Amino acid sequence: MVNIAILARNLNQENTLYQAASEEGLLVSTCWEQQKALSGISTIKKRELKITLENLLHTRWSGVIKIELSKKGENPRYFLPAFLYGRNRGEVPQRVENQFPRIRKEQDCPSSPEWMIRADRISHPAAIIFDEGNIWGIAASSYFIMDEGEKKQWQPDRVGSFYQYAGFGCSYLVEVEQVQEKLCYTLGYENAPWLFVDSHHIKERASMSEQNSFTIEAGERISIVLEVYEGKAESELAVHTILKDIYIKYHQKPRVGDTIEETVKLMSGAVAKDCWEEDKMMYAAQVFETEQEGCYRYNELGSFSWTNGLSVAVPQLIAAIRIRDEEIRKQALECIHGIISGSMNERSGFPYTAYTEGHWSNHGWWFDLMETSGHSSYIVGQGIYYLLKAYEYEKRLMDCDREEWLAYAEPIIEYMEGSKNQDHEYPYIWSETTGAGLEYDSFSGTWCLAAIAYYSYLTGEKHYIRGLIESEAHYYEAYVRKVECYGTPLDTSKAIDSEGILAYIRAMKYLYLLTKDEKYLDHMRDGLYYEYTFKFIYNVPIQVAPLSKVGWSSCGGSVTSTCNPHIHPMSSSIVDEMLFYLERRADNYIYTRMLDTIGWGCQCHNTYEKEYDYGHRGWMSERFCYSEGLLTENYPTGEPSSTWFCLMPWAVGSILEGLAGDYWERRNKESNTY
Repeated sequence: MVNIAILARNLNQENTLYQAASEEGLLVSTCWEQQKALSGISTIKKRELKITLENLLHTRWSGVIKIELSKKGENPRYFLPAFLYGRNRGEVPQRVENQFPRIRKEQDCPSSPEWMIRADRISHPAAIIFDEGNIWGIAASSYFIMDEGEKKQWQPDRVGSFYQYAGFGCSYLVEVEQVQEKLCYTLGYENAPWLFVDSHHIKERASMSEQNSFTIEAGERISIVLEVYEGKAESELAVHTILKDIYIKYHQKPRVGDTIEETVKLMSGAVAKDCWEEDKMMYAAQVFETEQEGCYRYNELGSFSWTNGLSVAVPQLIAAIRIRDEEIRKQALECIHGIISGSMNERSGFPYTAYTEGHWSNHGWWFDLMETSGHSSYIVGQGIYYLLKAYEYEKRLMDCDREEWLAYAEPIIEYMEGSKNQDHEYPYIWSETTGAGLEYDSFSGTWCLAAIAYYSYLTGEKHYIRGLIESEAHYYEAYVRKVECYGTPLDTSKAIDSEGILAYIRAMKYLYLLTKDEKYLDHMRDGLYYEYTFKFIYNVPIQVAPLSKVGWSSCGGSVTSTCNPHIHPMSSSIVDEMLFYLERRADNYIYTRMLDTIGWGCQCHNTYEKEYDYGHRGWMSERFCYSEGLLTENYPTGEPSSTWFCLMPWAVGSILEGLAGDYWERRNKESNTY
């Protein structure tokens, strides 16, 4: 049983301490509803906690009210989806290039034993603790609305105008060798002890203000409801059981955007027209408008994959095949040819990862954010995977056998497999002089796992299967089962992220096809469920233009990592993998989240000129700011912008890959759904 404390901090209070709500003139009553077992699992139960607050003062009360639930614990692992996983790597050195919130017993930025955040910083309105076989958590509405003149918690079927955000929090306190674990829900909110705008812009705890306060008029009564979950669990995977239940209650669909066909045509056409640099046989990574109509400024940022290169060319190729556009296909093929003809480092046996100033190297835009220089397994592994995907689509749909692509991939795959450590983990970085593994401890190597599994499937090669099985077992136990996959993007200092799991999910598809072992479908499901922890289940009431004015929906979009607090489209690339799973097993949760992903991807681009206050039809950037995080872009007036004013082809490529793959063939063309 959890302990409950209702605390408050008023607007005019100078210190940051919370005291009993009754001392603030607020009358509190609580009522527990009967426990109910969650659907499909009897070990975790849920019940509602109803709380009523009445202002007994003769004047208005304003401030933040904190509903704090606590338990005695042993080794708590915290889960605030898309914000905090476990201790958010608080167990490892924190003096790194990129800062992000971590949990430690001591407060030393970026670590703290206690965190409070505005509720829109997390993808699900929930906070959960797993502690040595026990799991418990809370869920409640992420904001309040005015409904018929009353302040009420938002619900998907309730109509009203936005009033105020709620907040969530957690704490890890050690009192006389006894761990006290706490979760909290707040009316109004605080960002404490810091607000991480991004990894290099960290704001101190702000003074209380009208902006973050909740107001209760004299004599007014407010009723709120928390769902409280408690039970037994074998591992952190039980977090997904609770989040599935929360999804059912709080899910909203994304707004209706373009059709799938129109989205693919508009976006691929925009990249082909406005990003292609014929003389370099490559796409620019960012395209900005200039004051002169029809003239653009390019940020080239050439790369083997990830933020340019094959992650753009291959989705463009697939889209061109689907819409029968030979010019776009020709561009994509030229880009692929240019990359594989010039990128190889003969000394190491791996391709260079970046193309700058007319030559290939490993000095990409991410270079100075790294601890170790060399070839990135994330970029190389992903690029080889995409090259194999291009091979499959060209052969299957165009009857073109690109054997030279397989020949290019074959020795790289052999070197990948030979570089694993004793844990069967692929390196994070390879030496550019010898090809030796220099750094490990990263989930990014799952792109090698995916590439080798894909190669084995396409060629019928059985030599690598045993090694794939050994590596998969390591990645599953060390990362996926703990719901804590870290170290994929090169600009996050190994924060927990949503990018690496996309490779793992792809790898499970081909391991299943190679072995027919149902275990890999189980692990594919667990990987998908992990990715969904970063994927919004409702539509945040965005307060910042242009997202606020176009009606943009957050539901179906995934936060990139616990370090980079914005939604980007990379998770939209795995629609085919969700479809693959559903064709073998019924799972309504995966089915509806697939539809969320598809719907989200059809409403993020300009459907008309400057819909998002920049660019032409089909233009889309990678950045969608759903909260106070990453609000670093500004309008010319100085006002903050909730998106980036540029066309970014890798982001487009993620949408194209999801919409133009196998799903394109299997969808119901009349309804645009599977």
